[in-house]
Amino acid sequence: MTQLKIKPILKKTIFLSILLFGIIYPVQSQREIISLWKSDIPGGKSDATYKEEQQMEGGKLVGVNRVTQPEMTVFKPEEPNGTAVVICPGGGYGHLAIDKEGFKIAEWFNERGITAFVLKYRLPSDLIMDDKTIGPLQDAQQAIRLVRKNAKQYSIDTTKIGIMGFSAGGHLASTLSTHYNDNVYKATNALSAKPDFAILLYPVISMMAGITHQGSRENLLGTNPSAATIERFSNEKQVTGKTPVTFLVHAADDGAVPVANSIEYFMALNKNKVPAEMHVYENGGHGFGLGTQATNNSWPDALELWLTTRKLIDAE
Repeated sequence: MTQLKIKPILKKTIFLSILLFGIIYPVQSQREIISLWKSDIPGGKSDATYKEEQQMEGGKLVGVNRVTQPEMTVFKPEEPNGTAVVICPGGGYGHLAIDKEGFKIAEWFNERGITAFVLKYRLPSDLIMDDKTIGPLQDAQQAIRLVRKNAKQYSIDTTKIGIMGFSAGGHLASTLSTHYNDNVYKATNALSAKPDFAILLYPVISMMAGITHQGSRENLLGTNPSAATIERFSNEKQVTGKTPVTFLVHAADDGAVPVANSIEYFMALNKNKVPAEMHVYENGGHGFGLGTQATNNSWPDALELWLTTRKLIDAE
């Protein structure tokens, strides 16, 4: 049989190609999609004109509008360490940046042994909700309850389930952190919807004029909300001593969501003796995700250290 002879230089090229291929295209995290609601969505209604819109780039899902069927995409690490986090992408309560502020973050968590659930939550709409102010909160509460219910299946410690949110998703995450006991739907089980920790990235916290992100406020509360409604969803005013421990990240030059949102929430946590850590970076603007060419690109390292000190990931 004739043997195929490969020149040494070609051998080296093939070896390097295989090595680089393995570096550039690592094995993807295991994914699974689960629906939040088995039957009718609480307070939900149908509208034939309201249909989900997916934004694709290069064959990849990067954004979602007009969510009608809320669900979670589960990212399972090869060796789960017991910690889980539900991730709420941002988008002003009118859009979900589900790749940059969801899938990519989930993969980062998987690399550290954390099971991640990217939440595709309903965006506030009078067309499909009896009360759009609580629609996203219903989904967030249900998400935490489902993770707790299925903790054994995913090798999760029920005392190590957190919530994470970006921008308007940060408002939802902080709303859950302060409204986890609100009776916004009839739960089918007695499991708690309280997250054990919260991670907030450039979050909308307040609905108060002068500090809020106006687009998020109008999408969630409408154009003329009552003073009581504004107060209720200004989460810096809803913090108690039972609010979960929190990690905050913001850029001082954020032109969309003023850094005062994170500062006010941190001060409320501190006043109520809730352990909290905040990182305010000089620049970075808004929506920087895992980082840009600015000082804020070090926040994942800071978060990893925080998770380690809180025993949510193992020290190397």
